[in-house]
Amino acid sequence: MKYNTRTPLWIATPIAVALAVVACGGDGGDDLIVDTKADSCAILASNGSTVVVGSGVAGDPAAPEAASGYRLGYKAKHSSSYMVVANTPLASKAGCEVLKAGGTAADAAVAVQAVLGLVEPQSSTIAGSAFMMYYDAASKKITAYDGREAAPAGATGYYLVRQDQADAASPAPLPSARRSGRSIGVPGVMRMMEMAQKEHGKLKWNQLFDEGVDLATNGYVIPARLGAAINSNRASLALDANAVAAYFKADGSPKLSGETTTNLPYAQTLQALAAQGADALHTGPIAQAIVAKVAQAVGDDAARTPITPGLMTMADLAGYKAKKRDPACTTYRATYYVCAMAPPSSGGIAITQALGILENFPLSAYPPINPDVEGGVPSVMGVHLVSEASRLAYADRDKYVADTDYIPLPGNGLSTMLDKNYLKSRAALIDMTRSMGTAAAGNLGDVPLGRDTSIEAGTTHFSIVDSYGNVASVTSTVESSMGSFHMTNGFLLTNQLTDFSGQPVDLTTGAPIANRVAPGKRPRSTMAPTLVFRGSEPGDFMLATGSPGGGTIIQYVLKTVVGALDWGMDAQMATSMVDFGAANSPTTNVDGANTALDTSALVAGLRAMGHTVNTGAQSSGISTIMRIQKDGKWMLQGGVDPRREGIVLGDGAL
Repeated sequence: MKYNTRTPLWIATPIAVALAVVACGGDGGDDLIVDTKADSCAILASNGSTVVVGSGVAGDPAAPEAASGYRLGYKAKHSSSYMVVANTPLASKAGCEVLKAGGTAADAAVAVQAVLGLVEPQSSTIAGSAFMMYYDAASKKITAYDGREAAPAGATGYYLVRQDQADAASPAPLPSARRSGRSIGVPGVMRMMEMAQKEHGKLKWNQLFDEGVDLATNGYVIPARLGAAINSNRASLALDANAVAAYFKADGSPKLSGETTTNLPYAQTLQALAAQGADALHTGPIAQAIVAKVAQAVGDDAARTPITPGLMTMADLAGYKAKKRDPACTTYRATYYVCAMAPPSSGGIAITQALGILENFPLSAYPPINPDVEGGVPSVMGVHLVSEASRLAYADRDKYVADTDYIPLPGNGLSTMLDKNYLKSRAALIDMTRSMGTAAAGNLGDVPLGRDTSIEAGTTHFSIVDSYGNVASVTSTVESSMGSFHMTNGFLLTNQLTDFSGQPVDLTTGAPIANRVAPGKRPRSTMAPTLVFRGSEPGDFMLATGSPGGGTIIQYVLKTVVGALDWGMDAQMATSMVDFGAANSPTTNVDGANTALDTSALVAGLRAMGHTVNTGAQSSGISTIMRIQKDGKWMLQGGVDPRREGIVLGDGAL
């Protein structure tokens, strides 16, 4: 990638540097550097040598490692003016190259997304769904960009549960709702990226796809998580000839982690996007291929497995519009200003509600034990309070939140749900000695119940700060791992519509469900890209974070925000810390991914308070950037989730 490099610095004390310090390494101790005079981001290994990310030589952080479930030893990394944190090294590198060239966070987001669709297709796709929280430093304005997929115009409330929507006796879609064409929504992520980049970008749109085109053309090493996803989903992928071409060998066996592969159709799609903008996916031959794939009625396998087609049309694709939403914002402890994604995501409302509940308790008195060691072990009371606040927030979210273009929020909307007095009354329901188990929703009016119990492994998050002070926090998804398994032109199509409630009415009461399918409607999400500022308004940026994780995203983001704001943890500590929290059920999650930590006392203490505890390993992918003072200078500090494969990259002044 060739750019004219610039050196605009927004940090209070600019430091001219030749090298950029970033983050990664097998033991968490190596520093990464960006040579601003070189053509690529590289790491500085412990022996002093530099290694280009993606080069495949010894020490390359993009080389797959055996899946351990948790990478020990990661420490916060620092840079002076820009930083990107993504869940795969090659995506971080793509964003880093754009930032190094003087691009904005919006520019870098496009490049990151383009690479994610290639090297992390189990979690992200250019034909998928995303939300972006963007802070423009010049105007001090926050914009919530909505690139959520939409149901096609031909969909009704029974789209996911009946082959013939009008026939109550019609069987369910084949071979399943997810594997059928019915799960595939009208994509929105590239329309959203295009909107944000037009408003906030500095580089040319067609410059932002070079890394993705190069990797797809010349080859990339299959990461461990992608290799595992191909193998675990091989039976479903085998129904699609395009997926077989991309992810299987000539002998019919799945490609493996560590092997080098290409994706020439994907390179051609990126080139079309570079030349035509998002129109390339919404009109013309690629759009026609998407519609044809959604309409596929039999599999490409020898058995010609029946597949229920979806009803997406060219008009659906051409008519899709990305939207701007009013973000869910609140003050926290009169010290911070927190903004997260608004509907059709429920994640931002749940997080800001939970914080509004928690500010009624002295949470700082209950910090984790030994936070310097992998974020430490959370305290019993800390987990109890955060989990109880989460239960209350999930209860309101389950009842009241859907796509507000179709189902309005109760009362006056966000202001009603985030009202301080209301949240104080909710806080009064928390017993300091006993878990409430399951919470009732607050009385905010009659809205049809809609509950999301989805579990997914097909989402990713990245956070970016550029040298102008702009910030992007982006959560991007295919829904479940490898989406719908339908593939065309080198990219996967999502199963995002399964985020809708399958039944349009409550089968017990007959009441319509808020999150039911409707033509053009966007399914409710839990994705929660989040920004935090010091003070009572935007301006003094402090933190950007977010995570994949389906219904547990709220828990992952909330614990990270609490760790930073209430417990004074750095970006890596708050990210690495044991994931914990609860949805609105008696079960409280205590992450078991890091087997080096002893959480037995925490689990016993929670059980003594009536919590049912799940100690299974959590699959968060938290990407955090903080703006801090270090040695008297303002710097950026990054933390990457040790439960995934990502790295932190930026310029440095250490």
